Amino acid sequence: MKPVFIFLYVLFLLCFSIFSYLFIDPNLLYLHRFYSGFAFNNRQLTSVLYILLILIFFLFYFLIVRLGKKGLFSLKDFRLYVILTIILLFFSYPAMLSYDIFNYAATSKVLFFYHENPYLIMPVEFTKDPLLLFMHAANKTALYGPVWILLTGSPYLLGFGNFLLMLLNFKLFVILFYLGTISMVWKISKNFSTLLLFSLNPLIIIETLLSGHNDIVMMFFALTSFYLLMKKKIFWAVIFIMLAILIKYATLFLLPIFIYVVIKRVRKMEINWDSIFSYSAILMIMAFLLSPIREEIYPWYAIWFLPFAFLVPKNKILLYLSISFSFGLLLRYIPFMLLGTYFGPTPLIKTLVTFVPPIVALAYLFIKEKLWQKNIFQYF
Repeated sequence: MKPVFIFLYVLFLLCFSIFSYLFIDPNLLYLHRFYSGFAFNNRQLTSVLYILLILIFFLFYFLIVRLGKKGLFSLKDFRLYVILTIILLFFSYPAMLSYDIFNYAATSKVLFFYHENPYLIMPVEFTKDPLLLFMHAANKTALYGPVWILLTGSPYLLGFGNFLLMLLNFKLFVILFYLGTISMVWKISKNFSTLLLFSLNPLIIIETLLSGHNDIVMMFFALTSFYLLMKKKIFWAVIFIMLAILIKYATLFLLPIFIYVVIKRVRKMEINWDSIFSYSAILMIMAFLLSPIREEIYPWYAIWFLPFAFLVPKNKILLYLSISFSFGLLLRYIPFMLLGTYFGPTPLIKTLVTFVPPIVALAYLFIKEKLWQKNIFQYF
């Protein structure tokens, strides 16, 4: 890998990390020195810059995947890029696009500091808590499973009462599971293209390494359960799928295919793992598409199906859907970023930017296949 390419990638990530600090909440007293109000006072310019950064991110992504297929991007290069990505985004502002990391901290604090049940007591009930100044969901009880609440005890308690240290602990905590999930993807697939498609996907990186969402933790346990099934360790596979479910309940959608594989394993029957992962991706896409029943589709929900989809890169429909959804979902932040409201045209624009890219991608794939069948595509 040429040094100039590495330099440009490092420069880009550095710019992205600096850009994240434009979104600091004015009430975040812990980082008030970095507050500029730029993102809130210059919405058009901020939106343009964000779109540009996302386009550049995907450009790097496509180039690296393409170089990997040609053998010009090695496993050593991959390790270097993952390390650089982690380091440069570790100190980025995690609430640039979502305030969930603050909610994780607040829910953990209810249990480990106030010694109250977070499923019964809301953070807002502790009226003098400084976290309430910049939280956006303080009026809700715990939204996640008990395993997640217990796991958050380590980053919270190791913060020793220091908010910034606790925040970095939460980011480090998620990074460890990101690395664990990468390891699982590699162990399951042994496919370098799959490794690149998943690990360096811009949505995975932004929602995990920048925003610190817990979906990667859920998927680590879910993928590990399937890996254990591949190794015929049914008991431990059941333990890990239950842990995944008790982090976020979306994993329940995997139970039909999981039970099917267990039955096949017990009967010592052959298993087509490509089919298993394809159906797993489809089930998690269903969970993703049904999420508006509870609230709305959030970009980080794509982490539910992306690992499974990338485990079968030969499935072009899943591949095109996954990459186009990754792009469209990251654009989903733009309406609020530009307009500063969740009402008016914002919901419609969110829907359009989310679903138009997948529709276009599938249309392109359909036309490409038709032209290929007629031996016409060779001219394109």
